[in-house]
Amino acid sequence: MSNEPLIVKSTGQKEIFKIAKLEHSLRRAGAKESIITEIASEVEEWLVEGVTTKQIYTKAFNLLKKKRKGYAARYSLKKALMELGPTGYPFEHFVGQIFEIQGFDTKVGVIVQGQCVQHEVDVVATKNSTQYLVECKYYNTQDKHANVQVPLYIRSRVNDIEAIRSKLPEYNGYKFHGWIVTNTRFTEDALDYGKCSGLHLVSWDYPKEHSLKDMIDTYKMFPVTALTQLNKMEKQQLMDKGIVLCHQLAKNPELLQPLGLSEIKRRYVLSEIDELCKD
Repeated sequence: MSNEPLIVKSTGQKEIFKIAKLEHSLRRAGAKESIITEIASEVEEWLVEGVTTKQIYTKAFNLLKKKRKGYAARYSLKKALMELGPTGYPFEHFVGQIFEIQGFDTKVGVIVQGQCVQHEVDVVATKNSTQYLVECKYYNTQDKHANVQVPLYIRSRVNDIEAIRSKLPEYNGYKFHGWIVTNTRFTEDALDYGKCSGLHLVSWDYPKEHSLKDMIDTYKMFPVTALTQLNKMEKQQLMDKGIVLCHQLAKNPELLQPLGLSEIKRRYVLSEIDELCKD
């Protein structure tokens, strides 16, 4: 029988606490092994039976924040994506930016004529006679997953748009692909239908090595909501102006001016951004 304590997941289910999972998440955030060892040790000493995974996350986040704020920002990435709300509008711009940094010409919130009806497409990304028609499914809680109704609906929309665009001279030779990007996960039925019907599905951890979190790490596309030096109101002010990525602020620090930050706080914010966005 294991002496490891039982912890409570967000679903209410109990599971044995595994320190390796915590260490892995800290490692993904870029923390050095010495810091990982220190935090893991402190968490183990603090841990008691019945602690929730949310409490463990908060404990580790606060410890990491004391060690190095850039690590804490990376560690809180999933939570930061949840804060791209309360509407899905900032998430659409966030996804658009991910395609743009890969060399695509992107448009967000586009009305597209189909053969039968008009459709509002969240992101249209075009490069080299290839066009992606992207639906963004944003959820503000981790327990909400995109079910099979989502790819069923998107498949029919993409088919309707492709039916007319394939006949237009300006799209001669183009290939069209439907995408669905969510900040949480897909149900198994949704994944099965997506793969079978030719849709490209991307979630927080799917597909392996090309998931949303992988793309964020690869392209340094960290949302402004990950910044620990800005408060919720300041982050919202940025998002209201269409500023959703740290690299936008890295390229144009003057975008921080409307926030009225003190010079010291401004330097702290830019330092954290530099730490997140550096290669």
